[in-house]
Amino acid sequence: MSPTQWDFPVELCCRPMAFVTLTGLDVVYNAVHRAVWDAFCANRRADRVPISFKVLPGDHEYPKCRPKRTSYEWYIPKGILKTGWMNKHLNLVPALVVVFYELDWDEPQWKEKQSECATRVEIVRQSLQGRNTKVAVVLIQKKTPLPPGEDVTASERAAALCNACELSGKSLFVLPHTDHLVGYIIRLENAFYEHAQTYYYTEIRRVKSHKEFLNKTTHQLLFVRHQFKIAFFSELKQDTQNALKNYRTAYNLVHELRAHETNILEIKTMAGFINYKASVTYPNPDPLETQTGVLDFYGQRSWRQGILSFDLSDPEKEKVGILAIQLKERSVVHSEIIITLLSNAVAQFKKYKCPRMKSHLMVQMGEEYYYAKDYTKALKLLDYVMCDYRSEGWWTLLTSILTTALKCSYLMAQLKDYITYSLELLGRASTLKDDQKSRIEKNLINVLMNESPDPEPDCDVLAVKTAQKLWSDRVSLAGSGVFTIGVQDFVPFVQCKAKFHAPSFHVDVPVRFDIYLKADCPHPIRFSKLCVSFNNQEYNQFCVIEEATKASEVLENLTQGKMCLVPGKTRKFLFKFVAKTEDVGKKIEITSVDLVLGHETGRCVVLNWQGGGGDAASSQEALQASRSFKRRPKLPDNELHWDSIVIQASTMIISRVPNISVHLRHDPPALTNEMYCLVVTVESHEKTRIRDVKLTAGLKPGQDANLTQKTHVSLHGTELCDESYPALLTDIPVGDLHPGEQLEKMLYVRCGTVGSRMFLVYVSYLINTTIEDKEIVCKCHKDETVTIETVFPFDVAVKFVSTKFEHLERVYADIPFLLMTDLLSASPWALTIVSSELQLAPSMTPVDQLESQVDKVVLQTGESASECFCLQCPSVGNVEGGVATGHYIISWKRTSAMGNVPVISTAVTLPHVIVENIPLHVNADLPSFGRVRESLPVRYHLQNKTSLVQDVEISVEPSDAFMFSGLKQIRLRILPGTEQEMLYNFYPLMAGYQQLPSLNVNLLRFPHFTNQLLRRFIPTSIFVKPQGRLVDDTSIAAA
Repeated sequence: MSPTQWDFPVELCCRPMAFVTLTGLDVVYNAVHRAVWDAFCANRRADRVPISFKVLPGDHEYPKCRPKRTSYEWYIPKGILKTGWMNKHLNLVPALVVVFYELDWDEPQWKEKQSECATRVEIVRQSLQGRNTKVAVVLIQKKTPLPPGEDVTASERAAALCNACELSGKSLFVLPHTDHLVGYIIRLENAFYEHAQTYYYTEIRRVKSHKEFLNKTTHQLLFVRHQFKIAFFSELKQDTQNALKNYRTAYNLVHELRAHETNILEIKTMAGFINYKASVTYPNPDPLETQTGVLDFYGQRSWRQGILSFDLSDPEKEKVGILAIQLKERSVVHSEIIITLLSNAVAQFKKYKCPRMKSHLMVQMGEEYYYAKDYTKALKLLDYVMCDYRSEGWWTLLTSILTTALKCSYLMAQLKDYITYSLELLGRASTLKDDQKSRIEKNLINVLMNESPDPEPDCDVLAVKTAQKLWSDRVSLAGSGVFTIGVQDFVPFVQCKAKFHAPSFHVDVPVRFDIYLKADCPHPIRFSKLCVSFNNQEYNQFCVIEEATKASEVLENLTQGKMCLVPGKTRKFLFKFVAKTEDVGKKIEITSVDLVLGHETGRCVVLNWQGGGGDAASSQEALQASRSFKRRPKLPDNELHWDSIVIQASTMIISRVPNISVHLRHDPPALTNEMYCLVVTVESHEKTRIRDVKLTAGLKPGQDANLTQKTHVSLHGTELCDESYPALLTDIPVGDLHPGEQLEKMLYVRCGTVGSRMFLVYVSYLINTTIEDKEIVCKCHKDETVTIETVFPFDVAVKFVSTKFEHLERVYADIPFLLMTDLLSASPWALTIVSSELQLAPSMTPVDQLESQVDKVVLQTGESASECFCLQCPSVGNVEGGVATGHYIISWKRTSAMGNVPVISTAVTLPHVIVENIPLHVNADLPSFGRVRESLPVRYHLQNKTSLVQDVEISVEPSDAFMFSGLKQIRLRILPGTEQEMLYNFYPLMAGYQQLPSLNVNLLRFPHFTNQLLRRFIPTSIFVKPQGRLVDDTSIAAA
């Protein structure tokens, strides 16, 4: 026989639950059916009815029902209980078969659907083959049904469906597929449970009805079988009291069986089965059970309900009841329940942003894990909340949490955690008493000496024994163990501050800084090593203090020694080193400070401060100290108040102080585009020769990008700078200088735009010097800056005038006009205009030779020089924006400039001018002046500028100052492109500046041609001299 045959069968050990099958559900391809099935079987809580569900097809073949016996007279049983009977009623024969069918009350094809549903129910009944299994129908509907009585159609169709399916009204259910599906499912489960109860009650009665046919002579086995079946059905019915009663009866009947070696194994097996069933059921009478199964009044004991007397009527029953409660309570794991509730509360307070309540509950969860002996989770939770209590300064709460965490780390023999929590419990944030701190300090040193620490108080005895074995294993594995603990996230018992003596050091001066340490533990303690690390690791070797001590001397009461710290006393350690010349201009930072407790050959703790020191409480303490108005007590001269020490973890290495002078000489302001001279004078005041002197000069970096593009620097002033020249000349070698020697360098700057510019002159050199008996090469530098204003050398004004010097808004095609330029000197220095040039656009032509009229002219400040050019513009049609005139180029330089300085050419773009065509041009030929009573001939030339024949009406209006002869009024025609001449003789009557007779012209084809336009071309006045005297006049002769 295999060993498994001696084990209890699974169906005997499991909890019997009512078996219900569900048909008509397609849980694979139908999402609605799948959701219904998930609601039945998923996440079943303890408060839901005990039912075992299974989905089967509608035509599933259930186990066949044997024909019922009417008599047991000649029946001889072959055994007590068949092996498959319990499994059959647990998993094969259902108490209820539920037919699911999708059908709404307003289904259009109601008759066909009703018939199909009835057919499915009939198939289920046939497959049950005469069993007492109940059948129910559940209609899956899309809509939520109306309250009973309100939907008449639903009531009528429900009754018709019950008749067609041969069901009672209690076996028809409706399941709306809505958002409240789970609620409807739970209500269905309760109804299914009632049907199953009825089925098992019927089965119990059926089995009991067989007793009247049995006799104890031949049917002893059947008595045991039937009693077991009744008890099992009672369990399926969840009637534990009757189940226990019938199991005990069956057990007694087993004892009455005639035993023989052929059946002794069967009798023992059934006795074991029945005894097991009776033992897992509650004792009877169970003091915690009531007759009705529920309490009549909340809060009363089940064994004395309704008794209001203060005196116990049955002390023995009271004792048994309390023992039963205690027995039941021992099986409950309270920590799991508490942790679950606390976890839900944490989630709630986290959701509504209550961080302090969340932290408080997490502490309670950690303590509960500690009571449950799950020390890993306890440490994880407690360590998480410590940060909040440290940052807010809740030192009493933090001490309590640290104490629990220390117990957890001890019980798990976690070395690093134990050391970390001990360091903090010894510190200033701990509120423990000195005797408790002394115990912790002693345990810490024992751990560092590879010895087991003493147990923490108030720990579980069994857990302490386990922990002592773990610590013994740690001790047996003796070896080097270095624990580096970063203190920036907690508050250790040692404080550290680093402070450089100055924010910067010259490279030829040793770098000095102090490390301040202060211990807060109850007893003096000796450390073995102090080392400082920098961002440049080459300096680390110079900043180490080490003291050789024995492990047993760590806690000895010695106040002497380099590394001994006395509680409450500030200890200062001075360090110095020589900076490297490569670090000039760089920042030297203290990246960490390490303080070693113990010995690196054995176990030791390295306290690591990031930067210049400080821990989790330092920033808050510094803020409080800055706000405090308390007067600090006076200390001896060699001691400092800890709060008065300010961390300064970085310093700059700057170059050696230069001992040279740099002077700049120039004549501001600079003029646009000129080669501006800047003289740099460098003189050495060093005591030894300086070498590799270099000059960097030009526009100071960091200014506007436009200035950089329009500024060019050169060392040669004889040629103009172009775009290829840089704005800054770098590292110009100028050789060596001896003490007292000086040199000059001339720079030429060309500024293309006006405005202020800052120029930099940077002189660097090398010199040998000695520091701390070490010779180094220092690179020194000195810079000077100067702001130079750049201005325009002159202003150029341009205007267009007629030949009568009248201002013109526009010019007329083929009609001469004058271009006048005016140069106004804006320079504070004298300017020499070397020459000027007029470069005309192709659309312009000169009337006469274009020559400069301002060559070699010297202009002082505010002086101006003018030029006049006669031009004309041919007809170019209608050009939008006017016609380009050309450029006016002035060549100039400072009068004071040397002869080799190049001449600057400034090009001025001349304005565009609007050109118009006129139909008729009139010009006059007349003398420059007239004389009284002397004939003054005047010729008027009329030129047709169009391609049409012009009809011209001409009239002359007389003047009081003149008599004239000629056609006073005439009408004539002028052919295209031809000219007509009109001759008049004017006879002046008066001297002075007189108005000429007015010529009026009227063009019949061009009525807009006005006399006002005509007067732009012909003179309207002339100067008339008085009548002259004869040469032989006596007065003249006398003269």
